[in-house]
Amino acid sequence: MDAFRCRIDSVAVSARMTSLFVRTLREDPSDAEVTSHRLLVRAGYIRRQAPGIFAWLPLGLRVRAKVEAIIREEMAVAGAQEVLFPGLLPREPYEATGRWEEYGDGIFRLKDRKDADYLLAPTHEEVFTLMVKDLYSSYKDLPLTIFQIQDKYRDEARPRAGLLRGREFSMKDAYSFDFTDEGLNESYQVQRDAYERIFQRLGLDYVIVAADAGAMGGSKSEEFLHPTPIGEDTFVRSAGGYTANVEAYTTPAPAAIDFTDAPAAEIFDSPETPTIATLVALVNERLPKPSGEWTAADTLKNVVLSLTHLDGTRELVVVGLPGDREVDLKRAEVAFQPAEVAAATEADFDANPSLVKGYIGPWSPTGLILGLESASSIRYLLDPRVVDGTSWITGANENEKHVVGLVAGRDFIADGTVEIAEVREGDPAPDGSGPVTLDRGTEIGHVFQLGRKYADALGLKVLDPNGKLVTVTMGSYGIGVTRNLALVAEANNDDRGLIWPRAVSPFDVHLVATGKDEAVYTAADALLAEMESQGLDVLYDDRPKVSPGVKFGDAELIGVPTILIVGRGIADGEVELWDRRTGERTPLPVAEAAARVASVVRAG
Repeated sequence: MDAFRCRIDSVAVSARMTSLFVRTLREDPSDAEVTSHRLLVRAGYIRRQAPGIFAWLPLGLRVRAKVEAIIREEMAVAGAQEVLFPGLLPREPYEATGRWEEYGDGIFRLKDRKDADYLLAPTHEEVFTLMVKDLYSSYKDLPLTIFQIQDKYRDEARPRAGLLRGREFSMKDAYSFDFTDEGLNESYQVQRDAYERIFQRLGLDYVIVAADAGAMGGSKSEEFLHPTPIGEDTFVRSAGGYTANVEAYTTPAPAAIDFTDAPAAEIFDSPETPTIATLVALVNERLPKPSGEWTAADTLKNVVLSLTHLDGTRELVVVGLPGDREVDLKRAEVAFQPAEVAAATEADFDANPSLVKGYIGPWSPTGLILGLESASSIRYLLDPRVVDGTSWITGANENEKHVVGLVAGRDFIADGTVEIAEVREGDPAPDGSGPVTLDRGTEIGHVFQLGRKYADALGLKVLDPNGKLVTVTMGSYGIGVTRNLALVAEANNDDRGLIWPRAVSPFDVHLVATGKDEAVYTAADALLAEMESQGLDVLYDDRPKVSPGVKFGDAELIGVPTILIVGRGIADGEVELWDRRTGERTPLPVAEAAARVASVVRAG
């Protein structure tokens, strides 16, 4: 018999373990870092091909198809139409928008036999835009929302966590096209609402947070994050309802302070104090504070960063931030994008002797801080907390010298402000809704108001009601299909295996025949036919020489939520209904079993 039997009249599909292309594993794969990776491989859903690249086996494809079906249904409700673009795309559209260079090493580039440049698409904004430009020319054609479910490719430096951060992954990406900003707002809200329905149907908890648009560009940007300890994203939220990814958090700047009566700054000797900790210890010993003790928060740390721009040029910047704060590299990358950000090297300090490592201070227009002339070509930026009138202990730009009482706005100024400092528990929400708490999460969806960035770059215009050409405004809406599947697995398991939610389970029922008695298999075959007639998809473990313990272990590992056991109880006319979610086992008369199982499945 074929591995899969399809009954056209009821659209039920069954699979027999004797011929299904699957092998379960007793041991965890050596490279598995997270539960979903471990269980999806062990249960025979996926197999690793290379770092961050996986093959999909029949069980995995069935779950993936159910996730995709939920997405397609909600996209249809939202009025979106499905299309499909290739994964291999030419260079020119991405060059027109500047993203051929902007992506840096993050994409796969290749040449064909004629030496033409191509890429494996990391995302598809450009070709969606060009397709609409090719086919539509009037406002009467809009609004339009089109989407695809397609594989994407990104050359992750460190692929990890199985399907959660791979080099090849499947996404649903939708794009809306309107000729007015009001239309974009409406399209955006329709897609945002559809996302909420999708994640609710998948059974995934989510938080909607303000986010940075990154390489996508545009204005409004929101992420749907699934809270999880293994999440790579940190987000903040307040009791008053503020939520944001830490990269999008904006520091509320305190009010400026009147420095009219502030004492003059003083330079002092500070031998062997290249760190904040050694500096604080010295000033508490030598320069007692009028009240209390000096802390790291009283110091101004000046961090030297190297920016590598898209054209390959490097630039040094110095950022002053309170000494009790560390630099958050992700926030720095957002602040200085699309440049690459790294700490300055020893060679950078050697080439810029005015940057006295361990004793760097601000550049001062008053000349109080040394090194102004030689360091003036380096931009100096400040954390938003460093407002006029605040007084600091900081470096004097001279070896083993610091300065106390240096007042912002009086003794030094900056070229601007920048958000690169870490966000901490208790920091104020920028909307005034109270202190924030921090949590970890994984992005499961992202919605953008792209505006006219791509339409401008690629010339997408339509005639408006007055016959004038206007640039189309766009929205972009992405969901990670394979990532969401992995997170459903991550959230639904126990120490014995997967426990799929009904909506995405590969089968409705796992039918297990145990023992060697031919009557058991005869009864199981009859139950299979009866459940198929009820329209149920059945995974049937009909392996004749496999022990009950192995079969039960595989059933637990594979994770179908409803298991029907046909065993020695068949002599008394009974089978056993096993709820994988609760562990409860219930005896049933065999004559009632199929109807009971159908009722359980349809109840969800």
